[in-house]
Amino acid sequence: MKFLGTISFVFLASFAAQAQSAATQWRITQPTWTDLHERQFGEFVTRIGEAVEKRQCWKVDNCLKSSANPYFNSDPAGLKYFADCADLPYYLRAYFSWKNGLPFSIVSEVKANLEPGQDPKEVKDLRYNNLGNYVNKRYDVLTKNGLFKNTYPNALEVLNDIVPGYTFSATYRMLGDVDQDLFTDFYPAKIDRNGVRPGTVIYDPNGHVAIVYKVADDGRVFYIDAHPDNSLTMGMFTPKFVRSRPAQGAGFKNFRPLAVVDAKLDSSGNYIGGKIIAAANTQLASFGLEQYYGTQPDPQGWSKGKFVINGQTVNFYDYVRMSLMQGEQHIDPLKDMAQLTDDICVSLKDRVDAVEAARTSGVYLKPHPEKLPANIYGAEGEWEAYATPSRDARLKVAFIDLLNQTKSNIERYKKRDPAIRYSGGNLAADLFAIYAQKAQACQFSYTTTNGLTVRMNLEAARQRLFAMSFDPYHCIENRWGARLDQEMASCTDDENKRAWYEKEKWLRNQPERKYDARMDYTLDEITGPMPGGVGIETAPDVDIVGYLKSQR
Repeated sequence: MKFLGTISFVFLASFAAQAQSAATQWRITQPTWTDLHERQFGEFVTRIGEAVEKRQCWKVDNCLKSSANPYFNSDPAGLKYFADCADLPYYLRAYFSWKNGLPFSIVSEVKANLEPGQDPKEVKDLRYNNLGNYVNKRYDVLTKNGLFKNTYPNALEVLNDIVPGYTFSATYRMLGDVDQDLFTDFYPAKIDRNGVRPGTVIYDPNGHVAIVYKVADDGRVFYIDAHPDNSLTMGMFTPKFVRSRPAQGAGFKNFRPLAVVDAKLDSSGNYIGGKIIAAANTQLASFGLEQYYGTQPDPQGWSKGKFVINGQTVNFYDYVRMSLMQGEQHIDPLKDMAQLTDDICVSLKDRVDAVEAARTSGVYLKPHPEKLPANIYGAEGEWEAYATPSRDARLKVAFIDLLNQTKSNIERYKKRDPAIRYSGGNLAADLFAIYAQKAQACQFSYTTTNGLTVRMNLEAARQRLFAMSFDPYHCIENRWGARLDQEMASCTDDENKRAWYEKEKWLRNQPERKYDARMDYTLDEITGPMPGGVGIETAPDVDIVGYLKSQR
């Protein structure tokens, strides 16, 4: 009986191993991505995004392990569920493809587009190359036809290693307007509700990537994005995502639909062998370039193109919103104020988590490095994990946009612009009332160095905006721009760190992210704004309160 028990154990172990192997196999049973699959992929992203929006989950792993993911119960052991901002769209696309038996392919190597006569060695970082990149190699997920048995791709290897190994923001830095054998993973999206939809990717040429999960009836676009600590956040498309020269491929883009061709169908309904091809731009109804050149391109340059809708010339961001709006196209200034302040509030609460991670890690207690990273926005190690320069820059842009959008709406209303819809008696007063209510309602808190709780709201953050340190080696009080003596009393920064805080003020004043500039300065070298547009003397105006009071 003991011998038989051993045999049974070996048999069960072998059976379990075979079951695990089958669970990790990527079997292609649907050879072509169809419009239905694209809608289903969008619905999958929407489920994840709505869970993040409702704070039901806040990391890639706990979102994909939650009820928001309809495929989780079939996942095998060993899946890492990890993605940063550049990985996230690819990770979700790969995961969905695997679960639905669809083909998947990914750019595995990019090279820089060069100026005439430029030495490739002059390109310091492919993520920020001025002329964008091109595809040099691809990796296809295909089943190999063996002599005795087929070899199915290992989905865990693709998701755990291939996607994070090959993906970085340089992969997005290409326009994709030319059809070629080594095709781009994405094509530029037409700005309408078919082109910009759940599952559409948004690429910020300053090195950030997000994926759309919702397009509201009023035309607002909402996205989720991932971070190096595997956290997931959500936000609203605004000028936080900048425009740039077309070759850099910024803005809205969709995954190219793929198909397996020249494959054999086995008796189990799996497609074996063959090759993966992608839909050409001419085959894509949602292909469009107006986001780069405008609806009325200008031969003098892409940035001079105009965006015209209903006979009105508007800026790019209003054009996106009005093009995606259901029903009559218009702008509601009061709703604008509410939405923009809500978006800022989300960003502030996400910043709490980022700074808290630095506090609990103890990095702020370490001595300050002798110099800054080569670039504070694209660093590695502790700086990458705990610094917040990019996050803080986007927050500053959001406050600047709040003021600029408010000014624009008020001026357009005064000029009786038909696109502005307001039926009250005092627009500035009504806008101020909404801002005051939203700013007070946006409550959050941070934990000081000595473990006390400091409560803040959106208006307090606005007043401290350019005092909030992005530097992870500063005390938590300086990370939140503390002003009061009693609040700063627990800060443990020494004289050297206080000097760094003072010298970094020019960098804190700057909302623009400069990824291609040298920043590895020592304390003595930082004497003011530095060459290459590193730092500015005076912080931009974000005084929404002062402006609205002056207009009432």
